[in-house]
Amino acid sequence: MSQLRFTTLVEAPLTVAFDVARALGRPWRTPLVEVESVRPACDVYAVGPVPGWRRITHARRFTATGEGTRVDEQVEWATALPGLLGRAADRLLRGRVRRAMRAHLDAYAAAVARSAVEVVQVVGAALVEGDRVLVAQRSGGPYDGFWEFPGGKVEPGEDDLAALVREIGEELGVVVVPQEFLGEVVLDGVVAGGVPGASTLRVWSARIVGGGELTAHEHAELRWLRADELDALDWIPADRPLLPAVRTLLAHP
Repeated sequence: MSQLRFTTLVEAPLTVAFDVARALGRPWRTPLVEVESVRPACDVYAVGPVPGWRRITHARRFTATGEGTRVDEQVEWATALPGLLGRAADRLLRGRVRRAMRAHLDAYAAAVARSAVEVVQVVGAALVEGDRVLVAQRSGGPYDGFWEFPGGKVEPGEDDLAALVREIGEELGVVVVPQEFLGEVVLDGVVAGGVPGASTLRVWSARIVGGGELTAHEHAELRWLRADELDALDWIPADRPLLPAVRTLLAHP
């Protein structure tokens, strides 16, 4: 089995990175498995299946990071052709895969940059103190009484972490320092001004480093909880998928 791996980082949330990749399609129009013959010293490929070749697989994985979405792609193939013939075929196919993937990744990055999707980015903070994390209860709205990690929307042109510090200052009256990126959750899409929209929640751990007294300016209640107390609350749907990452964080303060 032969394989090649490729990684690219795009400055876009998960929902945009995934949708653009799906629209762009695979790195090649003609499947590479459609090989008729490979002759020594002759780089000839023709369409048509051949016994002895196994299907080439192309896997893609999207991972949210603090800098954007990392896209890991892996191409695997195998041939039952013997000896020199098999090695020649493998070298030829490896070169073709590498060229196709380079062109594909360049096109992918350009397509993300051209995307007309309007992103409504939401950021949140799991404020940690020892083995406890701060949680906030919503006041009003469709999730009145539900619990969440404090935060809010990123303003146009604003950096995610700058928005996080600003939102926590407005909601809680304290200054925080963001630390570890905990994860990203895709939210329901939005439409603004007729433009297709996307929205994700990105959450970091953070620590309070200054400011005034911790105050719930926009929430009904604040609580400091340990890991084993988190499940007892009614969480908003966006924050619940992040609880495992928060528990892991609290287990290693």
